[in-house]
Amino acid sequence: MDVVLSIPLPELAKTRERSSPPGTSGTKAPPLARSGPARSSADKNAPTRYRRILLLLFLCSLPLVNPIVHGDGVGYYAYARAPLIEHNLHFEQDWLHANLLFSQARTLPNGQLSAAVYTETGHISNLFSIGPALLWAPFLLAAHGIVLLCNAYGAHIPADGFSFPYLLAMALGTAIYGFLGLLFSYSLARKYVEERWAFLATLGIWGASSLPVYMYFNPAWSHAHSVFAVAFFLWYWERTRGSRTFLQWILLGLISGLMLDVYFANGVFLVLPLIESLADYGDAWKTLDFREAASLFGANFCFLLTVILCFLPTLITRYIIFGGFFRFGSYQHAEWDWTAPHWRSILFSSEHGILTWTPILALAIIGLCFVPRRARVLTSYLSAGAAAFFYLISCYPDWNGISAFGNRFFISVTPIFIFGLALLLQRLEVLFRSSRFLFPAAASILVLFILWNAGFIFQWGAHLIPVRGPVSLAEVAHNQFFVVPRELSVDLRRYFFKRKSLMQQIEQRDIQELEKNPPEQ
Repeated sequence: MDVVLSIPLPELAKTRERSSPPGTSGTKAPPLARSGPARSSADKNAPTRYRRILLLLFLCSLPLVNPIVHGDGVGYYAYARAPLIEHNLHFEQDWLHANLLFSQARTLPNGQLSAAVYTETGHISNLFSIGPALLWAPFLLAAHGIVLLCNAYGAHIPADGFSFPYLLAMALGTAIYGFLGLLFSYSLARKYVEERWAFLATLGIWGASSLPVYMYFNPAWSHAHSVFAVAFFLWYWERTRGSRTFLQWILLGLISGLMLDVYFANGVFLVLPLIESLADYGDAWKTLDFREAASLFGANFCFLLTVILCFLPTLITRYIIFGGFFRFGSYQHAEWDWTAPHWRSILFSSEHGILTWTPILALAIIGLCFVPRRARVLTSYLSAGAAAFFYLISCYPDWNGISAFGNRFFISVTPIFIFGLALLLQRLEVLFRSSRFLFPAAASILVLFILWNAGFIFQWGAHLIPVRGPVSLAEVAHNQFFVVPRELSVDLRRYFFKRKSLMQQIEQRDIQELEKNPPEQ
């Protein structure tokens, strides 16, 4: 049986190679080669060196981790805490222990939960996905075991899922998954560009996008997990593209199911294996190789079945909470507009537009347009996936993410942004023909993007600008130069040494902002 599973599914790969023009083969791209003599030992060690630098930077960033459950994170974390501590899906304690802004909207003056938060099954309407809880499980199980062990020796740590060990385990888990997503993204990019450009692109998107907010400061949200799941999916899909065995199709299905469990919108990336399979069916039809087409159909069926099986945890929780396998709460009742009316706003709006809030993404998008021959096929696939994601969010009424830094939905596209930025840097090297000058110049420019993003994040987190609705870009620019330098050092000290009082102050500012500018009904 193992021998059968390890047989490559095609001969279709050979067919694709014969029928494709040079440089556009559907099989995996050959290893990137430098011109001139064989690569030196330093060049050969570059991937390891850059990974070590990335790891070192990640370890240095861990003090930024904020062990807090806030906002939407209450719903995500509840799917981990309630089964672990209470062995059920009753989330009353999670809602009552939530941050003030979250709980105020869901409780009565007497402190009891409002009847409106319950579904027809008697469960609290928790519409959030369970994927983050699945990924947190190893960390929270370890934390729970440590707490119980310490208590057995006389400690008095609440084993309720709300105490510090649990929150720290959750936050560290989120940061680790976010970093693993960056590593997968780097590994994907470095197969098509030189390692140094993949490295710089990874650093640039890591530091100058919306990712840091949800990797460190709001760790209970799902977006860092999405980076991991999508990057893992793209990396494995590309790695096996053109020669995928039955077993590899099943493994791809496992990863795809996890990707869906983490964030429903990530399902649009399944368009990649769909397009790939349709192209293979087309090749089989041209050569009348129906045996290979039947083999591919069997693999596709196993893949789809595996995706469904892995998505079952989500469907089961929907049934328990909402009374039906395909009931998804308010997502179903949202007024989706399939004409995609919000596409301009997603790009250019001062209300969390991806180019106005995170301008480095403009460089990444431009990079996808300047593609070397060897990367054209993969770039076409990645662009199709990004376009499908862009279309989906353009149809969503809450396209702006409501309370978000930048457009948080597009954090899922991080691996593609890293790939695009790496392509752009590689293209610039070809144009300027001076890599010795270009690398420090590009690194300096990316550092400026990162510093700008850090100041912007501080403004958003400290409520110097509205966290909901449009912002004044002129005010943002003024604050960056005249307010942030003055206040950042003070709040940074409070963040590291008096974090609880700082978080309470930020929460009060958020409540005051909502009272002053209540959301439209």
